[in-house]
Amino acid sequence: MSETTVDTSKRTWLIASSCAGAVGGVAVAVPFVSTFSPSERAKAAGAAVEVDISGIKPGEKLTVEWRGKPVWIIRRTPDQLEALKKVESQLADPDSKRKPSELTPEYARNQARSIKPEFFVGVGICSHLGCSPSDKFQMGPQPSLPDDWQGGFLCPCHGSTFDMAGRVYKNKPAPDNLEVPPHMYLSDSRLLIGEDKKA
Repeated sequence: MSETTVDTSKRTWLIASSCAGAVGGVAVAVPFVSTFSPSERAKAAGAAVEVDISGIKPGEKLTVEWRGKPVWIIRRTPDQLEALKKVESQLADPDSKRKPSELTPEYARNQARSIKPEFFVGVGICSHLGCSPSDKFQMGPQPSLPDDWQGGFLCPCHGSTFDMAGRVYKNKPAPDNLEVPPHMYLSDSRLLIGEDKKA
């Protein structure tokens, strides 16, 4: 065998080995790099959620998930809206002034804490320790509630109470009102939670 033949065969072997190594390297790198892109579930967790609210009757609540949080959409009755006026003197922050930018968008800094008074959109997580308050929509005396109860929510963990606009009552463990997420109406029957401006 001549010296030239050996060099050629070594060169062929080196090229083949290098190609195989490169293919192997790519095979290992692709799954590793793909872990840097967010999963569909992760994308969905931060994405806005569109909700059909046409089927919610007065006095009913619909719960949807947005960013891993329960968001309540409540269609309040005329009596529930009227009750919001009656309880203002009993509330810790009736005008949502404590943390308005964090918990209440500007368009919801009103008595109903909503864009449309009939509908309340709020995150169902107590501002004390993160429990989820229970619905106590019925007015009047009930266990763990005052005799003049006007409807709202009771946190079972430590007894914080909120009115039908998610405003916390005075002298309760919860330091703030329930959060109102960014939201907007796409139509009379479609609500978008997670965005409040049209792109």
